[in-house]
Amino acid sequence: MASYDQQFKVLEVPPIVQELVGAGVQEPPSQYVLPVQDRPAAAVSEMPEPIPIIDLSRLSAGSAEEFDKLRSALENWDLFLAVGHGMEPSFLAEAMKVTREFFNLPLEEKQKYSNIVDGEKLGMDGYGNDMVVKENQVLDWNDRLNLLVEPESLRTYRLWPTQPPSFRDILSEYTIKCKAAANLVFRNMAKILNLQEEHLVNMIGDNSITQAIFNYYPQCPRPDHVLGLKAHIDGSIITVNFADAEGLQLQKNGVWYNVPIVPNALVMNVGDIMEILSNGFFKSLVHRVVTNAEKERLSLVLVYTLELETELEPVSELVDDKRPAQYMKIKLHDYMEKYHDTYATGTLAIDGVKI
Repeated sequence: MASYDQQFKVLEVPPIVQELVGAGVQEPPSQYVLPVQDRPAAAVSEMPEPIPIIDLSRLSAGSAEEFDKLRSALENWDLFLAVGHGMEPSFLAEAMKVTREFFNLPLEEKQKYSNIVDGEKLGMDGYGNDMVVKENQVLDWNDRLNLLVEPESLRTYRLWPTQPPSFRDILSEYTIKCKAAANLVFRNMAKILNLQEEHLVNMIGDNSITQAIFNYYPQCPRPDHVLGLKAHIDGSIITVNFADAEGLQLQKNGVWYNVPIVPNALVMNVGDIMEILSNGFFKSLVHRVVTNAEKERLSLVLVYTLELETELEPVSELVDDKRPAQYMKIKLHDYMEKYHDTYATGTLAIDGVKI
């Protein structure tokens, strides 16, 4: 039986990046420096067209125009910017405030929630950073706090910070509000696929796993040599991202573009699970986060997946003689093990299940 709280044996436990920066490091340690061919260019290309901004309140009211915009965004960009999601600017500001306050706590306070188990294993939940599983692995310039938020019965509250005092309540409320927005998107994605409107929502049900990831990207002395988050695709149905500064980039046709910050908008992107479920109709977004020499960056991410025992395969209604299955069947927990290995090595797990 698969368990969410599985642990991963690691070769080493990397330093906390925030502590490196606090100590005044002038050059990033060598394990953070990218090979020349992977380094971010100083200038990125101008987008051929703006990323669509979808008003979820209009989508919920049945706007055909908003539905068409959503379809176009998902087909052309694999993501969109969501407004009208029901969260007040003051609430989003509070969510970002508790994120910042957590990372500003003394190290010994944050390490009460460490993801390190017995000195050599990493748990899925907790505070830390990269999982080092191979020699010469290039590390990301970020620290993070991972917490399972759904289903509630699986929450590990001993790893939920008690400081700042409002952290737990804010995260619980944020989870509820984001789930309502995500379910609205799932219903409309089902309609785009010509499925019953509730098909994806019913498939996800009440026991699927949602993980919150709080990311802290400190200033970096060599942003031209180091990435905050290496190029990857998400092991999710969709991912919901709220950030306080630019830095997220997407790749389309081999070209990198900046994803703009729109005040109080959420970035919603397609992940691997949705690509497989849709039999390749939706595509998982290749993206990364660049660093900045002048300012830090914070983000709060919710990753929507399924139950770990789910047999992951294209939805049967989307497979026929004209379009046979494009992906092999695999249990989700087996896929996620592949995902964690391939993320560390900079390859894509989904390539291993394509037929």
